[in-house]
Amino acid sequence: MVDTVSIELNPIIDKATNTLVIGGAGFIGTHLIPMLIATGRSVTVLDRTATPPNELPGSVVYVAGDFGQRDLICDLLDSHQEVIHLAYATVPNTSFENPLADLLQNLPPTVQLFSEMADRGGKLVLVSSGGTVYGETNTLPLREDHPTKPISPYGVTKLTLENYARLYALTHGLKFVCVRPANAFGAGQRPFVGQGFISTAMASAMRGQSIRIFGLSGTVRDYIYVSDLAAGIVSALEKGHLSKTYNLGTGVGLSNMDVIEAISPLMMEIGRDVHVEKLPERTFDVKKNALDSTKLQGHTGWKPQIAFGDGLRLTCDWLRTIEYE
Repeated sequence: MVDTVSIELNPIIDKATNTLVIGGAGFIGTHLIPMLIATGRSVTVLDRTATPPNELPGSVVYVAGDFGQRDLICDLLDSHQEVIHLAYATVPNTSFENPLADLLQNLPPTVQLFSEMADRGGKLVLVSSGGTVYGETNTLPLREDHPTKPISPYGVTKLTLENYARLYALTHGLKFVCVRPANAFGAGQRPFVGQGFISTAMASAMRGQSIRIFGLSGTVRDYIYVSDLAAGIVSALEKGHLSKTYNLGTGVGLSNMDVIEAISPLMMEIGRDVHVEKLPERTFDVKKNALDSTKLQGHTGWKPQIAFGDGLRLTCDWLRTIEYE
């Protein structure tokens, strides 16, 4: 079971709304879905795995399938008024290795989703990428009006999806809100999957392995606890302005070495030493990123609740319940 954190949400809606979460069986979805249910929504999860890898609340309807299957997605959209789109087929590393696959696996099915959503008049939350769409910068934290010049295929495709959503809003009346999240971490995040530096760093130390970083101090990222991120998505869904884009982060940038220094005491508590292996920088890694979420806070009242140190302890406690003890 994943540890849950109590987050104050908006009052329960008067009439049950059917909400479809595409890619909702993963790390973020596991935390998001209980929050949606707490507002009175009926939730359906569409995911590619035959059975959900994480336990979902009993009231959730689980559908195994690919949202790129037109008949399937159309049937689901006919009975759902809201969609939260979490699914993405690649991560920054794999997108760099095969840019064409990143484009083909993600762009056509998502544009099809925009078209079908616009035809039905439902509301869409598009979860983009705050860490990759902006590219390099000398100024932190970044606001939504900062120039977008991504340096990875992953970031290029994410930004392209945002632009297609705006196009469909202008030409077909698509009702959407775009969220650019920072780097989520927390209980339930599996290590060694290509994303999630904090869980991978902790698990590496627990296994007696070196923590690998790229560059002298690694990259600088905005780390947000996953329950805060999930609450931000719900806030954007309920109170976000249509066709607007919102950063979703803490505004604080931490290097990989900053994170390692922060987790070292937790590792010492459980008798684990921390060793670091420094590798050459990678060309597709944005050197530094942190997000200004003032706009989301002003429009919805959302604010992060979980302190970084508290989030680290929750993550460590969860990792100790699986095979990294």
